[in-house]
Amino acid sequence: MLGNCLFVAGTDTEVGKTAVSSALIAYWRYFLAHSPLGVIKLMQTGIGDRQWYEEFCDDHTRLVVPLEYETPVAPPVAATLEGRDIDLELVRRSLDELAAETEFVIAESLGSLGSPVTDDLLVADLAGQWQMPAVLVVPVKLGSIGQTIGQVSLAREHNIQLRGMILSCGTPAAVGEIEKLSPPATLEKFTDIPVIGTLPYVKDWGDRRFLAETVATWDLEKLLPTKVFERTQKA
Repeated sequence: MLGNCLFVAGTDTEVGKTAVSSALIAYWRYFLAHSPLGVIKLMQTGIGDRQWYEEFCDDHTRLVVPLEYETPVAPPVAATLEGRDIDLELVRRSLDELAAETEFVIAESLGSLGSPVTDDLLVADLAGQWQMPAVLVVPVKLGSIGQTIGQVSLAREHNIQLRGMILSCGTPAAVGEIEKLSPPATLEKFTDIPVIGTLPYVKDWGDRRFLAETVATWDLEKLLPTKVFERTQKA
């Protein structure tokens, strides 16, 4: 089990996984200063997350993106189009090394738990086989309830340790629409998974204090290793 890792999954692509991961990075840096932190994007297609993290992370954060493809489509399609393989052994080795060298690893998924990573495996297969504790990012938008129920069902089918859900507000109006579009009580009733926090719309990603204090309101005891959580409470 990768006990000092947190797998940041989502109900779909473009739902806020990178935003939630970045907020967690800001929290870590604000409360734990120079403590070693690892960030890994398991694989990337197209341009985006790696470039963002390179700008957002500081010198005390180790960023790893083991596999990258130029074509912005699902990995098995991108690999075929580019005449390349998908080396999952490299991804796992990179994850293990990062977990051994840092106190905590934020591992961002790609797509949803139902997204293919090879011609035979889904994201859910990797998360279950590699036994990574996970959090599910749920966007505040129409259709999120059904998507969430389906993703939680898939997580259970693959024995994923889903610790909780984070609501992600991708627009300024989303905070005021939570009870209409992604009501926590409804999500919890149909999934039996707790909503442990909300990430509001972030206007200024340079305001690390705002990000850190927002994450501090989440139920972090469910997301962080016990020793790390206790340290943040003393900071």
